[in-house]
Amino acid sequence: MTKLTGYQRADGRKGIRNRIAVAYLVECAHHVAREIAWPNRAEAHVIGFPGCFPNPYAQGVMERLCTHPNVGAVLLVSLGCESFNRFQLESVIRASGRPVETLVIQRAGGTAATIAKGQAWIGVQLAELAKAQRVPMDVSELVVGTVCGGSDGTSGISGNPAAGRAFDRLVEAGAACIFEETGELIGCEEIMADRAVTPELADILRASVAKAARYYETLGFGSFAAGNADGGLTTIEEKSLGAYAKSGQSRISGLIKPGDIPPKGGLYLMDVVPDGEVRFGFPNISDNAEIVEMMASGAHLTLFVTGRGSVVGSALAPVIKIAANPEMYRRLSADMDVNAGRIIDGEASVDEVGQEIYDLVLEAAAGRQTCSEAMGHAEFILTYKSFEPIGPACLPA
Repeated sequence: MTKLTGYQRADGRKGIRNRIAVAYLVECAHHVAREIAWPNRAEAHVIGFPGCFPNPYAQGVMERLCTHPNVGAVLLVSLGCESFNRFQLESVIRASGRPVETLVIQRAGGTAATIAKGQAWIGVQLAELAKAQRVPMDVSELVVGTVCGGSDGTSGISGNPAAGRAFDRLVEAGAACIFEETGELIGCEEIMADRAVTPELADILRASVAKAARYYETLGFGSFAAGNADGGLTTIEEKSLGAYAKSGQSRISGLIKPGDIPPKGGLYLMDVVPDGEVRFGFPNISDNAEIVEMMASGAHLTLFVTGRGSVVGSALAPVIKIAANPEMYRRLSADMDVNAGRIIDGEASVDEVGQEIYDLVLEAAAGRQTCSEAMGHAEFILTYKSFEPIGPACLPA
């Protein structure tokens, strides 16, 4: 049994990594932030918001990410004239007990001067973070997310069901598990509602999928890519059933939106489709957008099931890559942590691969690098959205 340890944070949560977040507050500061982090890119990860105009969703997500349990210190990089509220963000970070510094490029002397100042600050913080001692941590303190991307006809019969078995084990051990997304659950709303812990939550689950269906109908397309069709999927309902499988069989404890922290262990659906009128385009511009939103809700790491072969990782939190297709695994084995294609080849059962994923979650939480981490993957994307607060029925007592 893997012994879990973590980094104690002032809010009582524990992190499984001790990263520095280098956060740009507008695209104009992205290059400078990237150059600051580059010499120490394994430990200093670049995150940020590209927009020049304010957005409450982006502000809230950035506040959650900069105080994520995997983050030990934060450097904010501002151009100086963007509308992002850097003062509020810095105040939230400082109140969390983390070291924070803000560099304003227009005041610090431009590109080169800001990079030099930022790299010097990073060096000091890395030395301090190296002194941190890990403390005992229980599985029940973990928050784990799951996504599927680059799906094909194998995803729903190998990788996703195996991830669902791992989720069942984690929920049984008291962890909080988050699955998504409502736009890829169209057609599954009734079987999902049957698993809700209360009738009121069941109605909310149905409504969240109906909202997603209306959103996509207005846009004129759905969450179904050309690569999905090339991989053998035929309809959104077929894709939905495969995506649904990664939720496992546990009762659904609640519905959350990006930035909502699960209050206790259990299984939670994340509604990632914006509320209100359709005005932000595609709800998830890439799979990494979903990973960011689950991190904003506290996910320590993410299970990523892929059939076609997605190789991405994530800033701040490890990603465990689960290959659904055995042929793809043989081509991309260096990028994959788990070969769920063994189920299709008849070499392992769904339960056996689910146990393998569960064990790997504990090993990664204890410090083992995942394949994407070892290769330096630290993708990140955050765009404009808008959400209304969840109601009390979303998180039944």
